[in-house]
Amino acid sequence: MNIKSMTMEEIGVLLKEMGQPAFRAKQVYGWLHKGVRSYEEMSNLPQNLRQQLAEKYPILPPEVVRRQESQKDGTIKYLWRLADGNCVETVLMRYHYGNTVCISSEVGCLMGCAFCASTLGGLVRRLEPYEMLDQVMFTQIDSGLPISHIVLMGIGEPLDNFENVMRFLELVNSPEGMNISMRHISLSTCGLVPKIDELAKRKLQITLSVSLHAPNDQVRNTIMPVNKAYPTEELLAACRRYYEQTSRRISFEYAMIDGVNDSVENAKELIQRLKGLPAHFNLIPLNHVEESPLKPSSHNAVARFQKTLESAGITATVRRTLGGDIDASCGQLRRKYTKETSAGGR
Repeated sequence: MNIKSMTMEEIGVLLKEMGQPAFRAKQVYGWLHKGVRSYEEMSNLPQNLRQQLAEKYPILPPEVVRRQESQKDGTIKYLWRLADGNCVETVLMRYHYGNTVCISSEVGCLMGCAFCASTLGGLVRRLEPYEMLDQVMFTQIDSGLPISHIVLMGIGEPLDNFENVMRFLELVNSPEGMNISMRHISLSTCGLVPKIDELAKRKLQITLSVSLHAPNDQVRNTIMPVNKAYPTEELLAACRRYYEQTSRRISFEYAMIDGVNDSVENAKELIQRLKGLPAHFNLIPLNHVEESPLKPSSHNAVARFQKTLESAGITATVRRTLGGDIDASCGQLRRKYTKETSAGGR
């Protein structure tokens, strides 16, 4: 395990085995969570300890491959190169309540959603806890902007990388680390029902965001292959169980796709199926993906859909489009970079 994926207690154990006093664990843990790139920066550690740690537990910080900043709204998109050469995306978004970072949980994705660029090359591997933590930490360092909120909505399906994501949440919430409140963290899933049930048992104070994107199996099967494993009825039942166990309202993500899922009839069907389940709908204007024939709904269609949900007492907001001029749609920058490097470009 990479040392930055360890808790302070685990670091204490390995330092004790190295003959170090207990207080060193807090020092090392604190430095790691400040984003140091080498042990030489840990100025209050003895030189021989720094050398031993560097030999046994190398720090593997990511490198910025590309950094794009929107001229419209200040959104910043990073393409990070990891220690093994793979790349992932992170997006920093500025809101009135603070700065939110959207991080990736995997290199690529298995889920195959028809409207998402992240999944086009399939799954390469799952990220380790420190690689998720580094996205938050080094985005904060590079941008110079304090991060107050996190969304796990970047490349990958977080619940497909369950244990590593749970460890990341523990680390980023640590008072001795970045100390970001669980209530300021959202986790998005396309609907892995057993993992939703497992997450519910943890009773974390995060916001669960479910990528629903359709009112029924007929529509959802065409755009989200995961629905064939966990149909809509099973997914919504899991959402009800999650609410019963956590008392946390679920946020439903809903990409508005022209002629596919955006009719008033679709909205009315959702109203019927969600009766009794406290929920918030986040309506997302579809981002264009070059390889996909799907098109975004018109402004009027989105407005009608929103009004229909709200008339039934369901809170529905239209997500503000950020970073439209910098490939901010999930997976696009990595996809473009992969194509360029495969062709011999840089």
